[in-house]
Amino acid sequence: MDSPFRFIPPHGGNAADGYEATILPDICAVLIDADQKGALGEKRRHLAERAAVLQHGFATVGIVALVDEATGYQKDRAKDALSKILEAFIDKELQPWIPTFPYDFYENLFRLRGLAFPTFSVKRPQYFGWLTNDIVYKRIAPGILKELKIVTPKNDNGQRKHKYFQKLTSNVGYPKLREHLGAVVAIMKMSSNYPDFMVKLDRYYPRYGDTLPLPLDYHDNDEGKGI
Repeated sequence: MDSPFRFIPPHGGNAADGYEATILPDICAVLIDADQKGALGEKRRHLAERAAVLQHGFATVGIVALVDEATGYQKDRAKDALSKILEAFIDKELQPWIPTFPYDFYENLFRLRGLAFPTFSVKRPQYFGWLTNDIVYKRIAPGILKELKIVTPKNDNGQRKHKYFQKLTSNVGYPKLREHLGAVVAIMKMSSNYPDFMVKLDRYYPRYGDTLPLPLDYHDNDEGKGI
């Protein structure tokens, strides 16, 4: 912050002071930490919430790309930006299956949906797959779920031949999935029911492609048995 550089804004005009985009994560971290310690107060708490959303974006599409989008320089970036993201996340080779989704993920998903957790069974409601796509794969990077559906075809019985996470790259895609799952489980544990969880999840980890989170109409008689 003590070393700004002079630049000409894209719309022209007088020179202005600018800063490296890479300082933004540090600023966001300060805001989030201040909120956790109660230093922001209710009137400024929205700053920490927006900082959390920015941090999520930084971890996936990159700091510089987001700043370019906000300042009008996105047209100067390569047109194959999405292809580069998919290339970084999706592996051409099939990775070996290893336990990936933590026990807490499903235990809390059952609780939030108002269902008894089957301790001695791995059987889950069929619609949990739809929920998992929405909670996880739609939120880790742009276009990931669509591409995973393409590279993980279904068999004759209509089932996926492999798990989605087996097609994620070991250096980018899979670590990002594990990071996201950790954050999701933390939000689950802080939520009292599924609508409460979705409000928090949409605030901090919105779906890619969504401009604003749209409230879903949950009813009091929602028993968690389907969508």
